Parts: sequence; C-alpha cells; structure tokens
Amino acid sequence: MPTVTIKRSDCTSCTTCWSTCPEIFEEDPKDGMSRIVEQYRKNGDLATGEIPDEHAPCVQEAVDLCPVSIITLSA
Repeated sequence: MPTVTIKRSDCTSCTTCWSTCPEIFEEDPKDGMSRIVEQYRKNGDLATGEIPDEHAPCVQEAVDLCPVSIITLSA
C-alpha cells in the first residue's frame, strides 16, 4: 500500500488537499490543518496514512497542487 505523509506543522489550511481528495484528507476541526481520514491513518497518526492503490492518483493530484509542498506519496 502506498504511504502518504503530511508535514502538518507547515500546513496553511488552504483546503486544496481535502477539496481535491476528500477520500484521504480532511480538515482537523481542532487546529484547522489537514489530516488523514481516520480509516487510513497509520497507527492513529494524523499525518501518516496507508492508502489503497485506487486512491493514489487523487493523492498524487493533491501532492502536485499543494501550494506549500508538504504532502508526500511513496510506494
């Protein structure tokens, strides 16, 4: 499964990732920053997730569109 990581400390809450790929990203109501949806979090970590292959294209689009380049996707 591909792994996605968000450097949450540098998130600007621009909404791009959760607008682009809401299956994987969402806004954290506590701090307004992006986080991985609970279903895909790795060990409960808000910033790291293991995603099904079918969601990789939408995550890659979020990676490409993120204005502060804080999202990474690895195989």
